[in-house]
Amino acid sequence: MDNQNIQSKAKTSRMLCRGVRGATTVTENTKEAILEATREMLYIVIRLNNMNSEDVASAYFTTTIDLNASYPALAARQLGWYDVALLCGHEMQVPDTLRYCIRVLIHWNTNRKAKEIIHVYLREAKSLRPDRKTIPEIPAKELEAVIKNFNMASIQFDPDGIKR
Repeated sequence: MDNQNIQSKAKTSRMLCRGVRGATTVTENTKEAILEATREMLYIVIRLNNMNSEDVASAYFTTTIDLNASYPALAARQLGWYDVALLCGHEMQVPDTLRYCIRVLIHWNTNRKAKEIIHVYLREAKSLRPDRKTIPEIPAKELEAVIKNFNMASIQFDPDGIKR
């Protein structure tokens, strides 16, 4: 095997941290409803992606403001995610948004490509993820016009915090 093939194989087999999304809804603000729906969502995410908790770096759960009877992260613990960093919070309060919704963003170390990740949207949360084909692309010329006059130096990070 020549050097170029070895480098190509190394690039395709490297492990990256990928985001895996999931969302579901409940019909009531009870501990039982929140945990049952969250376990169902997580179980399906785990099975469809063949995910091992050893490879999960962290998971961030959010709920709409109308859900506060339990932490959805408890459902992950119930499924054996004892050593995974978990955090819960509330979603932004956007008018006319989906109610009683639980979302998760899982940070997963995997060799899979982003297109190979299966995101799971259940129950009423199916409405949150429109088909990607319906989202119009922004033409490259339009993007170039936006950044053409942008001063990139204005966003450079200075680790010392010294203004020059």
